[in-house]
Amino acid sequence: MNSQPAAESAAPVTDAVRWTQIVVGIVCMVAAANIQYAWTLFVPEIQATHGWTRASIQTAFTIFVVVQTWLTPIEGYFIDKYGPKVIVAAGGFFTGLSWIVDSYAGTLAMLYVGSAIGGIGVGCVYATCVNNALKWFPEKRGLAVGLTAGGYGAGSALTILPISAMIHSSGYQSAFFWFGLVQGAIIICAALFLRMPQKEQVKASTKVAQTRRDYTLGEAVRTPVFWVMWAMFIGTVTGGLMAVAQLGVIAHDLGVKEAPVSVFGLTMAALPFALMLDRVMNGISRPLFGFISDHIGREATMFVAFTLEGVGIIMLSRFGHDPMMFLILSGMVFLAWGEVYSLFSATSADTFGTKHAGKIYGVLYCAKGVAALLVPLGNLLMEATGTWATVLYVTATMDLTAAACALLVLKPMLARHHARNEELARRAEHGDATRAVPVGAAAGTANG
Repeated sequence: MNSQPAAESAAPVTDAVRWTQIVVGIVCMVAAANIQYAWTLFVPEIQATHGWTRASIQTAFTIFVVVQTWLTPIEGYFIDKYGPKVIVAAGGFFTGLSWIVDSYAGTLAMLYVGSAIGGIGVGCVYATCVNNALKWFPEKRGLAVGLTAGGYGAGSALTILPISAMIHSSGYQSAFFWFGLVQGAIIICAALFLRMPQKEQVKASTKVAQTRRDYTLGEAVRTPVFWVMWAMFIGTVTGGLMAVAQLGVIAHDLGVKEAPVSVFGLTMAALPFALMLDRVMNGISRPLFGFISDHIGREATMFVAFTLEGVGIIMLSRFGHDPMMFLILSGMVFLAWGEVYSLFSATSADTFGTKHAGKIYGVLYCAKGVAALLVPLGNLLMEATGTWATVLYVTATMDLTAAACALLVLKPMLARHHARNEELARRAEHGDATRAVPVGAAAGTANG
């Protein structure tokens, strides 16, 4: 039974109420972001303290991403059943607990347990807030999801320096403990303000093709377009995850980690400067490309962004030895990478409807878990070839392939998908369909 109160759900809402939901979701995402995006700061300290190999420590990051992504379909089921408030509050508890466990981890096994707990917590927060944004703003789906996901992408920019300072002054264990405690508490408090809309409270886009049919999960995964998006997701997210997990290592191996960089009178070491800039660019990209996709279409936006990411990765491999170029090009990669989380979620809702969006996008989001399994292979490939250039060229090729697929494969498939649904809906309305087609309240157009 859905826990959303009937009276609250049926009440009319203003744009202010709708935007409040987005703001609360962003707060939750910002508080959950550090588990993924500040991880690279802890790896050298953990290695120096315990003497564990770099690859074994990075396995914890892989476990986190795999758990976060592969449990999303289950979390989607509970989101639809109990609403966002309960699920995000549970996510806040597990998010805080994760870093507290990490602060006491004296063995790799305990570190892995902490990572798994973090995957559960961040998965609950991320999946719920994105799902809520999809439902509140179907007419501005790309922007709403982009802003929400942007909180996750840029959130750690606020705490990179404080975390780094605490690591150096009090040890990485203290940073894990206190930031875990604060972040978990913020998420739990913010969760109290979340709720889902009723279908009649929102209106569909007039610029982007959106299905009138609410697909079930089983129906969605039986469509070829779902698996094309799944493969493209893997191709584009791998390079970004590689950069997130390995940027500190790459900077060290390129010899620019401690090199000073000056921009507008501000001088910092290249790595922390790049980490801050990258988080900001990552956060900007999600609402920026989401907004663009609301106006020119998802597929065209994908082509531009994925091409930019691929070119940026190639240039990073060629010119990353220069501290300033390392700063600029890593920012370019993160600018082009962050949008995958707004574009694919919005495209999924456009294609399959919002009634079961949590479960459907949850399965699509599992592609990130598959990509995470490829991250440790980057270390192995680098060790085998003696250079990061090989790794970066492989990920760039994946990005450029996905960019081509956006226009040459996905766009015509979606056009046929929406045209077929419109025809079935038209036939059902005229009583001459062979079987009824479930039609959602959020009507869209097929002009894309």
